[in-house]
Parts: sequence; C-alpha cells; structure tokens
Amino acid sequence: MTKKKDEHRKEGKENHMSGNPPENSANIGGTVVEPDGGENGSEQCDTATELENKITELNGQLAAANDKYLRLSAEFDNFRKRTLREKMDLLKNASESIIVNFLPVIDDVERAMKAIEISDNLETTKEGINLIYNKFKDFTKQNSVVEMEAKGLVLNTDHHEAITKIPAPTEELKGKIVEVVQKGYMLNDKVIRYAKVVIGE
Repeated sequence: MTKKKDEHRKEGKENHMSGNPPENSANIGGTVVEPDGGENGSEQCDTATELENKITELNGQLAAANDKYLRLSAEFDNFRKRTLREKMDLLKNASESIIVNFLPVIDDVERAMKAIEISDNLETTKEGINLIYNKFKDFTKQNSVVEMEAKGLVLNTDHHEAITKIPAPTEELKGKIVEVVQKGYMLNDKVIRYAKVVIGE
C-alpha cells in the first residue's frame, strides 16, 4: 500500500516537473484551469437568466415605443388632412363672401347701362356712374383693399413702377411722380398691384 502511494506521488511530481497538466484539468489559452465545483456553474446560469430577462424587457420597451410612434404618426396625418380641408373651406367661403358682396355693384352697372339707352339727361347718367363708382370703392375698403398714394411722391420701388420720364412741370416735382398711369392697390398691407407712374426730370 505504501508502495502504491509513493508511486502516485512520484507520478504527480513528474507531471509537474514535465509541465503536463493533470488528467482532470483543462488547458485554455496556455493556462491550466483546474476543475471547479458547482458554485461557478450556478453563477453562470444566473447571469444567463438575467440577460434573457433584460432582452425581454428591452423588446417590450421597443414594441411600446414603436406603437407610440405609429399612433403619433397617424394622429399627425389626420391633423394635416383636417387642417388642409379647413384651409380649403376657408378659402372657398371667403371667395363666396366676396362675390356675394360684389353682386350689387354688378346690378347697379346693369341698371345704369339700361338708363343710358333710354335717357338723354347727361347729368343723371353722370350721377348714376358716380354712385356706382362710390359703391365699388366702399366695397374694396370693406375687403381691406386700399388705393396707393403716388402722385407728388418720391418713387418707391416697393410700391411704384416707373414706366417713363418726362420734364418736370416744376422744380419741386423733379425726381418725383408727376402722373399715375395705372393706380396701385394694397390688400392688408400687401401690394397686389404696383402703381405705374411717370417720373419728372
């Protein structure tokens, strides 16, 4: 019995001296790893479970975020369509309102044309035309259309368009507008038609 123990010790010593790992050991990357108990295996199992739980949690968060994005995208698309529809309705109703207010002016023009055919009174005809003109001016003011002032002013390229130059009738009018060929108009402080003017030089 003593002889066997001595042989076993001798074999282990020889393995250690020769660099050969024991039979129940493992060589990983040149490093001899002795076998371990079940404690490390349990820890590895716990770590794998934690990773699986974390992946499940992240997948749930991703699904929730994706669902939220789809809902917001649908809501925004509905909002965009509703806003566009309301804008179109507003423009349509605004045009309708303008036309309705303009119809009485057309009625006056037609009545004036009939009156001109049967009347020889020039003064009455002039009064009718002036009445129509004033009514039309009131209509434009009600719709925020304002006539630009131009004559006697210095040329303003933001409002005026110079089409030609002529000798100024007075020294004061040199470099200024001496004649308006076509009136300019503004709608809510926005130029909708430039005034065509003549400049004195």
